[in-house]
Amino acid sequence: MHIFVPAPILGLLLALLAPAVIPLAAQVPSTAMPTVESTRSPAGDTTALAKEAEGWLADLIRIDTTNPPGNEQAAAKYVAGILTKEGFTPEFLDLAPGRSALVARLRSAAMPDPSRALLLVAHMDVVGVDKSKWTVDPFGAVIKDGYMYGRGSIDDKGMLAANLAAFIALKRSNARINRDVIFLATADEEQGGEASIRMLIAKYWDKFAAGFALNEGGRVILNNGKVQYVAVQASEKVPVDVAVIARGPSGHASVPTKDNAVVHLAAAIAKIGGYSAPARFTTIVRRYFEQLAPLEDDEMAKWIRSLDTPDRGEHAQRVVSDANPLWNSMLRDTVAPTMLNAGVRANVIPSEARAMLNVRLLPGDTIDVLIAALTKLVDDPAIRFEVQPDAGLAAPPSSLESDFYALITKAASQEFNGAPVLPFLSAGATDSAQLRLHNVQSYGVSPFPMTDEDSRRMHADDERIPLASFDKGVDFLARIVSEFAATR
Repeated sequence: MHIFVPAPILGLLLALLAPAVIPLAAQVPSTAMPTVESTRSPAGDTTALAKEAEGWLADLIRIDTTNPPGNEQAAAKYVAGILTKEGFTPEFLDLAPGRSALVARLRSAAMPDPSRALLLVAHMDVVGVDKSKWTVDPFGAVIKDGYMYGRGSIDDKGMLAANLAAFIALKRSNARINRDVIFLATADEEQGGEASIRMLIAKYWDKFAAGFALNEGGRVILNNGKVQYVAVQASEKVPVDVAVIARGPSGHASVPTKDNAVVHLAAAIAKIGGYSAPARFTTIVRRYFEQLAPLEDDEMAKWIRSLDTPDRGEHAQRVVSDANPLWNSMLRDTVAPTMLNAGVRANVIPSEARAMLNVRLLPGDTIDVLIAALTKLVDDPAIRFEVQPDAGLAAPPSSLESDFYALITKAASQEFNGAPVLPFLSAGATDSAQLRLHNVQSYGVSPFPMTDEDSRRMHADDERIPLASFDKGVDFLARIVSEFAATR
């Protein structure tokens, strides 16, 4: 995301906020992969298929689908070509000029039963890049040191290529299937606008209605070369954008005043940047930490087990939140200042200065309560908050008792030598929220074993995916799809 910061505000904000940033390029690469061998997948040997899928991923990265404007139709045409060669009949779902989703179906019977159907979903659009901050061409699919670099390699073209591979593997196996399996490539996931899954459902729901779905949003946590655990997303936080607006008298910069809107805004953002909302435990978050504690070292496990205790809870929450930013985001509503805008010339005091906050609410929390807390915190009549349109919607969690969740757990254990599966609430938003609102049991299973260092490159500079992890993810997804849909 590009941030415009005029000169008058830059120095003041740097002094007030002074974040410590370690460039990703300066971090040490980690290419370690699990050393254990998986048991034979019911989908068969996927080694050759994974190499095919690496080629598809490279080609998809080279198709620039930066959103806005998206241009997903170009990627959809490429995927349609692959599906057509495999004997499918893909269908374009047009949403806006140059913006189409793509659907294809493997049928189990003449009459579809949406309540049993399995939907494989991934999005084609990607966030923007600042090419000057990348060490390689972000749309070049450069392979270096065992990684494929490129915007979308993790989010979400890696999943798109792996879904495509699992879908094709099922067809090539000639297995008798007990439910329809649907491949869906979506558009506009990053912006959630006119071509998003919300519009897709409104216009084309009958084309991909399903009872179950696999999507992005989970993680396979790689630590010291081994899979520590598999996190399956069953719920997600709710995104809301909020404008912070400061107003004051305009004037000539040679005569400074105390009512400078830029100063008011900078002071407000500094306070907001240090704000921490109260912790709250959703059912899935509570279960995640209960199952996480035995996997951590004794010291961290002690604090995780104390998170919700009356005597040590508040201190434990601080320790756990400081140890891992993701854990912090799972425990509470979060607020991240992301954009600043003020002024027209260096010698003009502006009458207005604006900032954007990206808020992520826990399901069930409301933006009004958070804004009331921020208003009290800022305590400045020159500041007001304005909720932006198109906020996300809170969706019910997917069931942790379904047969599909149990199957994912079993498949993960087989694939990763007994690795435990933890239910997961993702800090990021996905297309699954809209699916859950339509009674789909949707689970986030980003299947690639990744270190924290590599995962942090999502939406950041030098995004990359370890090729060994990608190949492993193809096998994992093919296993899940085959075990759930094929009759034995």
